[in-house]
Amino acid sequence: MKIDKHRFIARLARDEDEILAAQRLRYRVFVEEGSADTSAENHRRGIEQDAFDAHVEHLVLIDLELPDTGDQNIVGVYRLMRDVKAAEGIGFYSAPEFDLSRLTSSGRSLLELGRSCIAKDYRGGLALRYLWDGVARYVFEHDIEIVFGVASFHETNPDAIAPALSFLHHNHLAPPELRVRAHEPHFVELNLISADDLDRSAAVKQIPALLKSYLRLGGVVGEGAFVDREFNTTDVCLIVDTAKIPGAQRREFEALRGQEAE
Repeated sequence: MKIDKHRFIARLARDEDEILAAQRLRYRVFVEEGSADTSAENHRRGIEQDAFDAHVEHLVLIDLELPDTGDQNIVGVYRLMRDVKAAEGIGFYSAPEFDLSRLTSSGRSLLELGRSCIAKDYRGGLALRYLWDGVARYVFEHDIEIVFGVASFHETNPDAIAPALSFLHHNHLAPPELRVRAHEPHFVELNLISADDLDRSAAVKQIPALLKSYLRLGGVVGEGAFVDREFNTTDVCLIVDTAKIPGAQRREFEALRGQEAE
C-alpha cells in the first residue's frame, strides 16, 4: 500500500489500552500467522504477552486515518528494554538464547529491541521505516550506544536458510568485543557454506526485511544461531554500534536528533 508519512506517528504506548492493542497485533502476527506457541490464557484473550511486557516500553506505530477506538489504529509495534530496566531483575529477553556477557560487561549503554511486527496490509512499504524513526528518537533521547536484539527467520531447519546464514557469517560477523554467542546445546553454526561456494544473490533474497534494516545501519551478527521451537523461527542476534552507523544512514539517523516524539 502507498504510505503517506503525514498519516503515521510512532511513539511510546501511553496506557494499558494501547499496550493491549499492541499485544493483540502481536497475537495476530506471531500466533495466527506465524503459528507461534502461546499460553491458553493468551489464546483466550487473543493477545501475545510474556513476563517481559511489564518491564519494557512499547513503541507503537499509529495510522491516524483509522478509528482511534479499540486496537484498530495500531499497525506496528516494537518492544524496548533498556539496560537499566533489565538490571532491575528480569534481564534481557534474548539472554536465554545468547550469551550477552560481552555486551553487558562492555560498560556501554544498551537497548534491546524485540517483538517487532507490522500489520499485514502495511508490510512492504515505509511502515518499518517509521518504526525505526521512533527507535532513533529513543536512542538519542537516552544516549544509547549499542542496540541489539533477536532477528528471526521463519524457518526451523537451518539447512533451508544456509545461504543466508553463511552470508551473515562471512560478511557481517561482529567484532570479537561484541560477538555474543548462541548457547549450547542449541548452538547452530552459521558458516554452513564456504564463501567461495556461496550464491550471494540467493542468500540476500532469504534475509528478512527487518534483518536487512539492521544491516543497512551497520549491524553485525553474533556467533551462531538459535532455533526457537516455540516461535517456529531460527534466530540470530543483531548488534548495532550507534557510533559506527555508516555514511548516509548515519546522517539520516542523526537528522532525527532533537525531534520530539509526537
